[in-house]
This record gives sequence, C-alpha cells and structure tokens, in this order.
Amino acid sequence: MPENIVIALDAMGGDHAPDIVVKGIDIVRIQFPQARFLLFGDEARLEPLLKAHPGVRGVCELRHTDEAIRSEDKPSQALRKGRKSSMRLAIDAVRDGEAGAIVSAGNTGALMAMAKVSLRMMAGIDRPAIASVLPSPRGETVMLDLGANVECDAENLVQFAFMGADFARAVLGRVPPRVALLNVGSEELKGHDTIKAAGDRLRSIENPPFEYQGFVEGDDITRGVVDVIVTDGFTGNVALKTAEGVVRLFTDFLRAGFRSSLMARIGYLFARGGLNVLRERLDPRVYNGGVLLGLNGICVKSHGGTDETGFANAIGVAVEMVSDDLVEKMRDHFETFDMAQKMSNNAAGSATEAEKMTEVVETPAKATPKTDQASSSAEDAG
Repeated sequence: MPENIVIALDAMGGDHAPDIVVKGIDIVRIQFPQARFLLFGDEARLEPLLKAHPGVRGVCELRHTDEAIRSEDKPSQALRKGRKSSMRLAIDAVRDGEAGAIVSAGNTGALMAMAKVSLRMMAGIDRPAIASVLPSPRGETVMLDLGANVECDAENLVQFAFMGADFARAVLGRVPPRVALLNVGSEELKGHDTIKAAGDRLRSIENPPFEYQGFVEGDDITRGVVDVIVTDGFTGNVALKTAEGVVRLFTDFLRAGFRSSLMARIGYLFARGGLNVLRERLDPRVYNGGVLLGLNGICVKSHGGTDETGFANAIGVAVEMVSDDLVEKMRDHFETFDMAQKMSNNAAGSATEAEKMTEVVETPAKATPKTDQASSSAEDAG
C-alpha cells in the first residue's frame, strides 16, 4: 500500500450526513492507518462532530463550504448551480490530483453528471458503469452496470467486461477474473442481438486480461460461478433491487417464524449463533459502495440511507482501489485493447480492399452495375 492515500469525502451527501461521514472515518482509520481524508462540508456542522471524535481530526483536513447538493436536485441543476458544493469540490480534488478517490452518499444522478464533467471519460471508454460487489456462497461477485446506462450496445458491454475485470482484480484479488454476460440462457444462440454480438466480440479477443466464460442466467448471480457479471444498467438495476427485496422478504419471514410460537422462540435461542453469521453475510452495509468505472479518477457512490458502518465500507473500497492503482491499470488495458482492435480493423479493411481490387480486375464488367446501384441509392437518399 502506498505511504499516503488521500480520499476526498462529500461530508454533506446522504440522508444521515454529516454524522455518518465523521463516524465512518473513525471506523476506517483503524483499518487503514495510512489513509488521509479531505472533508468537504459545512464547518459549523462538522466541528462539533470532530470534537466528539478527536481521532478523526488527526487524519483529515476540513475544507468549508455551506453549499450542498440536495437529493431532489436534477443533474442539470447540480451542474449549473453546484460548482461550490461539497460534492463538486470533492470531485475536483481528484481531478486536481489532491486526492486519489472521492466518496459520496449524495444524489446519484448529480454525482455521475459532475464526475463526467470534471474527471472526463477514460480514453477508449464511451460510458461509465456502476459496479458493486454481491455476496455468494463462494465469496463475492462483481456486477455491472447497476443503473448508469439504461440502454447499451455490444461495444459498451465489451468495455464493461474490461472495467469489471480490473475492478475484481483490485477489490477481490481475482487473477485472472472470470467474466460472463447476463442472459436469458447459457446457450450461445439465446438472447437478443446486442448480447449475442457482445459475446462474439469477447470470444474473438486474443489474450484478454480475463477469462471469458460465456453467458450466465439470473439465478447464477448469487451462486458465485464467475467473478464478474456484465449487463446493461436497466437489467442490472432491476436484478439488484430484486435481490435486495428477496433478502428483506427472507428476513421478514424468518423473524415472523421465530415469533410464531413459544417453541419457535426457544428454537431461536439454539439457532442464534448461526443466524448471526447469516445476518452478517446478508448485511447490505458490508457490500456498500458502488463504483463509477470508466472515469479518469475513482468515484465511489455510497447508499444514501446507509449508516457509519456502510459508509466506512465505501471508504474502504476507495482505499483499496487507490492502493491497487486501478485507473492506471484500466488505462493500460484499454490502450492495449484499443491498439489491437485498430490493428484488427486495419487488417480487415486491407483484406476487404484487396478483395474489391481482385473483383474489379477479374470481372471488370461488373463494375458498371455497382456504380449504377450506388448512384441510384444516392438519388433515393436525396
């Protein structure tokens, strides 16, 4: 781990800010003693919290601003009026090289819009994607996109595969990561044209920095059969919210069952140890911290309703990504991939031109109808 890791924090973002931010720092500073923090927010509200947690003051620098992005603000409003907000100043600290990552529990749309404007997209990447870690019996699985892009083309999904693989390598230590596309079936013939085209592209890439495993289905998300699951933002968000709902339903049923009778209450006393382990594995705070991948900087989005434990975990994700130099590794992989893609396209283009030249030389009589057809198409277009 580098000697100095600096994380910029939007202290005013989220339902329970700034309390959870300061308390989250107090938790995470023990786990990552080399981390330092730039705290952007209202000094009048933060100073009492810093006095109550003296250990935090020694690892952070407070930068005052009384402007904050509200949860109801539209991204366009945030861009126009929020240049001095705690969120924007924290993002700009990453842009200016003062911090290695930014963490915010604030407005997701505003965070994404501001990060794209301030940090810009990484070369070779068209769109950012939200990635997060989900639990499974075999460990954890990275899934993306979880809501940044409602519609995606095949090339977007291929780019997401590269980004997700680098994320899994940095956060989960998976080398090489196993990557799959989420589909309605595992067979190559299933799915719509976009998902099949993305699968063809991933299979055709020579020596990728991951192992492409083909298609997986919805019930594979929590089975841990692969390290990275790639999908569009619409499908990913629906799958994530469905999984969260199932967990809540399960815990509600379990709680009701143990309260249903005296014998059930007695049974709970015997099962309490195992149930506590189960609760920890399913605790959403442990997996808090969705990452906006594809930017020229690390941007971590904490759940807006989380507590200090969840926010501390989001900070931990940011620290691990900075420590692993994720952005530079992603940039190197995309430069290599982009160069190979260009060489492949140039070779294909040269072959096509050669075929056309051969066709003209061997069958010159066919050249005239082709010209007429092109002229006719141009006239129709006009």
